[in-house]
Amino acid sequence: MAMESPFKAGILKGKVALLTGGGSGIGYEISYQLGRHGASIAIMGRRSQVLQAAVDSLRSHGIPAIGLEGDVRKREDAVRVLESTIKHFGRLDILVNSAAGNFLVAAEDLSPNGFRTVIDIDSVGTFTMCREALKYLKKGGPGKDISNGGTIINISATLHYTATWYQIHVSAAKAAVDSITRSLALEWGTDYNIRVNGIAPGPIEDTAGTSKLGPEEMMSTRQHMPLFKLGEKWDIAMAALYLASDAGKYINGTTLVVDGGEWLSKPRHLPKEAVKQLSRAVERRSRAALVGVPKSKL
Repeated sequence: MAMESPFKAGILKGKVALLTGGGSGIGYEISYQLGRHGASIAIMGRRSQVLQAAVDSLRSHGIPAIGLEGDVRKREDAVRVLESTIKHFGRLDILVNSAAGNFLVAAEDLSPNGFRTVIDIDSVGTFTMCREALKYLKKGGPGKDISNGGTIINISATLHYTATWYQIHVSAAKAAVDSITRSLALEWGTDYNIRVNGIAPGPIEDTAGTSKLGPEEMMSTRQHMPLFKLGEKWDIAMAALYLASDAGKYINGTTLVVDGGEWLSKPRHLPKEAVKQLSRAVERRSRAALVGVPKSKL
């Protein structure tokens, strides 16, 4: 069971958030938590039934919410969804790009079209949404004064920090997303007062990522994980709240890793006790070698 939020309920009061892929998984949890903390929510997605169920759920918690059907790969969909969000809520303060595509595949079995599809959704889709949202997010945009811009959060991954088996397409796509985050943070932070950051989740329970990408195999790695458990969607949503709120007002161009240190993990090749014994043996040999050596030589 997720903990209660440590943030005040009204920290996003009056803000409007648009989330791609916000109808399920991590995206929905971010939608829910942004809404619980005062934001009005627009969700963009391709599956109308998923969208409607998500909107109904948000509204049942008293969160103002709308669902807008669209595909991030299509610029005209991005334009229409953003226009509809502004028409309904009057402004846009937070854009969360969490739409993504993934599947396990060996590099030699992945077609160029399969590779391109993931790049189109994750990388090009993220850029398209950012670009079309600029005029609404920039300082002086609808509902904003001349000194305050909005914020963008791009959902990334840690797959490309080293290399990950059977994930060449997503690793490339997310590496591009991280680069987009930094470039826009530099350009739009300077010119338009828009903060652009990312979140890189580790393995998160009850998500498509863990079910599609081999849950048994992932769970078998738990003994090597510093915090010995999968993360929760709540953890990612809390990171998004931090970045979207005034708590993160000086954070720009960073990708926050939320994985309990999992990407740093490696199997122990030696038990700790064996290492201690080895250290003691080396120390004894060093002392023995020094016996009889004049103090002036030490």
